[in-house]
Amino acid sequence: MSTSAHSADEASAARALPDPEDGLRLIKGSVKSQAAYTLEAPVAARKLNQNENPLDLPAELKAQILARAARLAWNRYPEFVPVPLVEGIARLWSWIPEGVLVGNGSNELIQATLTVSLDTGGVVVAPAPTFALYRLIAATLGARYVPVPLGERFAYDIDAIISTARREDAGVVVLNSPNNPTGSALPAGAVERVLEETGALVVCDEAYQEFGGPTAMELLRRSSRIVVLRTFSKAMGMAGLRFGYALAHPAVAREIAKAKLPYNVNAFTLAAATMVLEHPAPFKERTRAIIAEREKTAERLRGLPGLTVFPSAANFILIRSERLPASVLFRRLHAEHGILVRDVSSGAGLAECLRISIGTSEDMDAVIVALRQILASVVEASR
Repeated sequence: MSTSAHSADEASAARALPDPEDGLRLIKGSVKSQAAYTLEAPVAARKLNQNENPLDLPAELKAQILARAARLAWNRYPEFVPVPLVEGIARLWSWIPEGVLVGNGSNELIQATLTVSLDTGGVVVAPAPTFALYRLIAATLGARYVPVPLGERFAYDIDAIISTARREDAGVVVLNSPNNPTGSALPAGAVERVLEETGALVVCDEAYQEFGGPTAMELLRRSSRIVVLRTFSKAMGMAGLRFGYALAHPAVAREIAKAKLPYNVNAFTLAAATMVLEHPAPFKERTRAIIAEREKTAERLRGLPGLTVFPSAANFILIRSERLPASVLFRRLHAEHGILVRDVSSGAGLAECLRISIGTSEDMDAVIVALRQILASVVEASR
């Protein structure tokens, strides 16, 4: 069938659809009022828009994973609880296996945690800007999302977070560290203060923690009001396989597990995560290299006129364009240089900001060259 004939069939099918209002009236208004979490990702030679690890898993490790997965019975469900993997994660953090949950990415565990902790009308307090999924999930649950603006140069304002949580009687406080999309890391002692000075469940999203900032893992032994979330998508380079985990007090973990779907992580991903956990060395080395590249790139960006560069403890850097709109800079990077970054300028407090993931040395060299040329052309055009 030709493309035009296929399009005509689609148009005809769309015209044949019934009136949507009969179905939409049954959807919660709090959901319909929210914008969906979406991402447009045009093809680009250099893809630096999703904070992915620039390197795939080592070829020899991939081969071992494939061999292990091939030995599995694909017609059978995976383990209901993948005990060896759970025990491996528990050993990594000197924690209790009963306090470890695995998920189809940490996003699933965000959803499960909020589902079991937020009633209709409940309150979740989070920094602004931060990962949009928290706001979206809170809305679908009928909860109230209260953002607390970050401070100067997107530093965490812990006093404001605590006072807001107490004033609003928040059931949940979300602390992303390093924060996405700003790269801000929590100051030392911040999570302890939130635990001590509020009565909220504190959700510490540490998706990027391998790249910098403190971890809240040691606080698991001091409070049952903390949930720590981690992912294999970033430092471990497994974004395409979707694996994350949560650590919590075993009693709290049992309740969160009630909101997870059964057999939520497929057998192939479980095999890959287990293998990666057994071979940490290459990932630690790659993480160190990404951190070094981040610091080098930040210094080079600070040398370019017309940009404000914000501190980052993650595997990305946030910049603000001072000489032309971020949307224009975004388009020119892609159209003229084949570089795809993330335009975050519509977010709270992020006017004219772009987020640039740390790629290979060659990727970052290309970014610097492209920005230098584009910014120079703006100066030349203004003369």
